[in-house]
Amino acid sequence: MPIKIPQDLPAYDILKREGVMVMSPEQAARQDIRPLQIGLLNLMPKKIQTETQFARLIGATPLQIEFTLIRMTEHKPRNVSPAHMEAFYHSFQSIKHRKLDGLIITGAPIEHLPFEQVTYWDEMQEVMDWTQTNVHSTFGVCWGGMAMINHFHGVEKHMLDHKAFGCFRHRNLAPASPYLRGFSDDFVIPVSRWTEMRQDEIDAVEGLDTLLGSDEVGPCLVEDRAHRALYIFNHFEYDTDTLKQEYDRDIANGTPINVPINYYRNEDPSQPPENRWRSHAHLLYGNWINQIYQTTPFDLNLIGAATP
Repeated sequence: MPIKIPQDLPAYDILKREGVMVMSPEQAARQDIRPLQIGLLNLMPKKIQTETQFARLIGATPLQIEFTLIRMTEHKPRNVSPAHMEAFYHSFQSIKHRKLDGLIITGAPIEHLPFEQVTYWDEMQEVMDWTQTNVHSTFGVCWGGMAMINHFHGVEKHMLDHKAFGCFRHRNLAPASPYLRGFSDDFVIPVSRWTEMRQDEIDAVEGLDTLLGSDEVGPCLVEDRAHRALYIFNHFEYDTDTLKQEYDRDIANGTPINVPINYYRNEDPSQPPENRWRSHAHLLYGNWINQIYQTTPFDLNLIGAATP
């Protein structure tokens, strides 16, 4: 089954060319099934790139997905046209009456700020509390995951003395987890952050289970059963050239940055980068969608009240 997105959303043509099954709302209406309601709270500056990355992953399952793009209500993005935001995005305040089977909260380039100094932090806290009554399963990514684990458990993020930047080896710490079906024991994940969560501080919180981790860059994927949430601090969703775009941007701006580790062939940035995480990215998000499908109530009104 395909993912349902507007036919004039830029991701529609991109994904169709890649062979991802997409359908217009008119086509979806002719299917007599309940599509899974998945929201994307997109906090990244490059909205279209991020929409496409996550739509690609959740649209690769055999289930029909209805994809809703969400923005913070008062925050005005500067890197995308107002027309795009008006056409495709809903403010959180305008959709908070709805129930969702799943919600992805993306990262944001504000990790150097204390949470309480983020201009939309008050509404972000409202969003996170809202997930407990209106969302069956929430996936916090990078800063989004750090914000959630801090809000619900008080786990702090810590500044690094240099940016963790590149493709780092990770280990499968919970092979029996339904979210890790098909995962190898060892694999790489793109990492791009100035902050970290510390394993000992996560371990000190009852009910948090670390599913993926790295000896070099610490915990990666954490399950929080009590809050029906996953927190991932790295970027399975990245395109092949996303780290290259970040590296080239910093070089052009004169910002000190290391060549992304274990990313270019022979560590040579004149060579094309190699994607060695794509299959695990599809496994993780496909497993997440499958778990939602297996456990979410058929009646959307029961979301938040049903036992996961």
